[in-house]
Amino acid sequence: MRFDSYHPTINLIYFVAAIGFTIWFDHPAFLAVSCIAAFAYSVKLSGRKALIFNVCLIPLILLWTAWYSYYTHFGVTKLHVNFAGNSITLESIVYGLVIGVTAAAVIMWMSCVFAVISSDKIVYLFGRVSPRLSLFLSIMLRSVPRVKQMARKINTSRSGIGCGLGQGQLFRRFINAVRLISIMISWTMESFASSSESMKNRGYLLKGRTAFSIYRFDNRDRSFVVFVFVCLTFMMMAIMLNQVTILYDPEIIINRITVTSYIFYLVYAILLFSPMFLQISGEIKFKRCREGI
Repeated sequence: MRFDSYHPTINLIYFVAAIGFTIWFDHPAFLAVSCIAAFAYSVKLSGRKALIFNVCLIPLILLWTAWYSYYTHFGVTKLHVNFAGNSITLESIVYGLVIGVTAAAVIMWMSCVFAVISSDKIVYLFGRVSPRLSLFLSIMLRSVPRVKQMARKINTSRSGIGCGLGQGQLFRRFINAVRLISIMISWTMESFASSSESMKNRGYLLKGRTAFSIYRFDNRDRSFVVFVFVCLTFMMMAIMLNQVTILYDPEIIINRITVTSYIFYLVYAILLFSPMFLQISGEIKFKRCREGI
């Protein structure tokens, strides 16, 4: 029942919709739901590392908001005047915060994409449509954990000769870091070239190439597709009723919130939190099966 066990097409449709709506909708309610869902799901998938990474995004959002409101001047609600005589307005602060939260939410959704959509799913989705694109994406996804592992090995080996990242004075550590980055860049380029040549020699780009696949579109996938498209229908209705956007210039103007608006908020939350619910229910079911053995 876990979301990553569903058909790759289902994963692709969901993440395209989630990221697309996150970028498109600048209404605070929809943006808050998207950010919370991305935060929770990324932590559920990657644990403590994702939690630390997501928390580190918060000061970056605040810094971006401060910079944006300081150098971008629009709006009628003046709050302060900077040293250059330009006004800092409430509208510029709010809109800068919206942009920062949107960017952070997209980054968190992308971390979920990397955790759910593996290289074999990329090959399955794009192998027949564009073999070159699928080859490039699969190599990129596969290289992320390999680069981390190789960086640890190289740093460990260099620590044996006194050139580790945590050895020496501050300037020496900086030099060691630059040399490590240089080594990793060279190794990464060589790895990409060797992987590409290996796949070409195996006939990966030949016309009419077939590939083995373990993915089958079953009734469970069909049910989830119906669920997703019902939610997308509600979202299209929200767009047509102008419930997903707000005017920030020259002043903040929002449509009147009605009972229908709360229905749209609820459907959007159900759509975005559905993979996490599937993940939790799958883990509970697996735990019960283990206890029954």
